[in-house]
Amino acid sequence: MKATYRALGLFSGGLDSILAIKLVQEQGVHVTGIHCHSPFFGYPDKLAHWSDLYGVDIMPLDISEDFVRMLAQGPEHGFGSVLNPCVDCKILMLNKARALKEESGANFIISGEVLGQRPMSQRRDTLNIIRREAGVKDCLLRPLSARHLDQTEAERSGMVDRERLLGFSGRGRKDQLALAQRMGLAEIPTPGGGCRLTEKESARNYWPVLAHTPSPVAADFFLANTGRQYWHMEGAEGSFRLIIGRSQEDNTRLLELAGERDLLLKTRDFPGPVALGRFGGREWPAETVRSAAAFVASYAGKAVRHAAQTGEAITMRVHSGSLDAPGTLLSVLAERSPALLWREFSWEEAKEAIKASGARNNDI
Repeated sequence: MKATYRALGLFSGGLDSILAIKLVQEQGVHVTGIHCHSPFFGYPDKLAHWSDLYGVDIMPLDISEDFVRMLAQGPEHGFGSVLNPCVDCKILMLNKARALKEESGANFIISGEVLGQRPMSQRRDTLNIIRREAGVKDCLLRPLSARHLDQTEAERSGMVDRERLLGFSGRGRKDQLALAQRMGLAEIPTPGGGCRLTEKESARNYWPVLAHTPSPVAADFFLANTGRQYWHMEGAEGSFRLIIGRSQEDNTRLLELAGERDLLLKTRDFPGPVALGRFGGREWPAETVRSAAAFVASYAGKAVRHAAQTGEAITMRVHSGSLDAPGTLLSVLAERSPALLWREFSWEEAKEAIKASGARNNDI
């Protein structure tokens, strides 16, 4: 009777990770998927759906704080074309998988990389760097490109048959799509996407957090995924951050993310956005609070129109941590003037700041 072996497989939800796991499952190995998630990638709410769809047990693994620490310290292997530290990211995930392997007694680890598919992280030299620095040289199997790579212990010992593994390479998806069809996958994920650090629109919101937040944590980046992002960095006191909701969903999320020392701003008498102000847990000067309130008021359309017709000021509610907490009222005129210094970052500004910081970037 053939022994039953167990493996852990990195499961992103992308096609390559699914195929790699299914390929090893076909050899009678029990595979548990590991779905790493953070403010930048991951969909832990989809795990039950994926598990039913693909017949894979999948466990979530929150790597948010470790990932943010890596970003804040500066990824050793640099960024990709935007703010994506792909090599350091894969090292981190495989390092976590190795620790889980040791705890669970699994026999080896699977990942879905394809030789030559991605120019930064899937060249032969970087594939070797990743497995060495993650400490998985003897236990990492890459089933989709195995025939182009050195044999692993799982192959040498007979846990898997190397002849039934594949030799995919290059950037095309034809071979993967043919394999997905042969396997009868009910749902085939679209290529790319999934990591917000590769998107310029997201990266322009993340960079100011890295550059202007002392000791950032994951919550700071979850906040950067919500609403309009504004900064005021002209005062000697430091960098003030203001996030304004664009929808009811944003408003709800901002209320969920608010910390005890954050400000919450909302019009009193008219509908309008919720805004969250953050200043590293420190007190806001009164003039900066007033400036923020006037700026937020400018996004409350009905209040602005009423003020224009009547000449009355707009009344804003300002609370600490929760709209249910005792607050204060401010009468302000809606103001979106550049003189208020609340501004968004563009990707071009962020890109130049990354260069000026000396951070290694492989493609900017």
